[in-house]
Amino acid sequence: MSMPRSSHSAGVIVASSILLGAASGNAQAEDTYPSRPVRIVVAIPAGSGSDTVARLIADGLTKRVGRQVIVENRPGAGTILGNDAVAKAKPDGYTLLMNGAAFTIAPALYRKLPYDTLRDFAPITNAVVSPNVMTVHPSMPAKTVKALIALATAHPDQILYSSGGNGTNSHMATALFASMAHIRLVHVPYKGSTPGVNDLIAGQVALMTNSMSTRMPHVRAGRLRALGVASAKRAASAPELPTIAEAAGLPGYESAQWTGVWAPAGTPADIVARLHREIVAVLQVSDTKDKLSADGSEIIASSPEAFAAMIRSEVTRWTAVVKTAGIPPM
Repeated sequence: MSMPRSSHSAGVIVASSILLGAASGNAQAEDTYPSRPVRIVVAIPAGSGSDTVARLIADGLTKRVGRQVIVENRPGAGTILGNDAVAKAKPDGYTLLMNGAAFTIAPALYRKLPYDTLRDFAPITNAVVSPNVMTVHPSMPAKTVKALIALATAHPDQILYSSGGNGTNSHMATALFASMAHIRLVHVPYKGSTPGVNDLIAGQVALMTNSMSTRMPHVRAGRLRALGVASAKRAASAPELPTIAEAAGLPGYESAQWTGVWAPAGTPADIVARLHREIVAVLQVSDTKDKLSADGSEIIASSPEAFAAMIRSEVTRWTAVVKTAGIPPM
């Protein structure tokens, strides 16, 4: 009887040693991460609202973790190219994704994606949110949202609106507005929001609805005219602008540009937790907060769990919007 008891005790000791070794290894991995540069893939072109947020976070993380955090723009196909690059990256915390509403619009708009939106990514945080603002070229005769609806009603399929590409937030924000207002506008997709707004300023298109953080400088300079914000309430940074819902009598109309951070699915939980802590700390630095609030952005810094729940909710919402608006899948 003594032999089995002794053998069992030895087994417990060996098993305990393995568990302690594994725990020590995990702790060591967390302590040493990151040991080389970290890459943030931004799925949209440089100069956009999410790109600005990514660069602020990258600069702050570089200072906090002592390793270079690099921003790499990988735009294309409504942000699908950048998303796919991260979904297929090694899940070790050295490749992250920065994207916004287009991430949750894609599964509603595209018949087939090269990744699974809900299974192939590890949500880290919804960093910030910025209201969308509807802007027009100064030559546009409509000076209010109601006047725009009246003009589009009288001249269907004649008013051109730009976007950062099919399936992007700027596309769907205006498509949702047109659907709710029962008007027909013509969509002109660009390879990113920056060339879209450049053509709006040049008068090549008449209208664009996109992130307030990158449009208001043009409004204040007189290059564009703002008709309203697409948020549920007026923006603190531009309280003079009505919401589109109130200005057009479209209750329920709402569209915002949020910016979140993901890692590939399978990234160790301790690394996801570390990244969340560090990013939230960067967002709380007074200089970062001042820069974001000046652009009309609000810091969210949600938990990974809350961000995951929001993503599921947004996918459901945009699926319903695409169906109601009659937008054909791609």
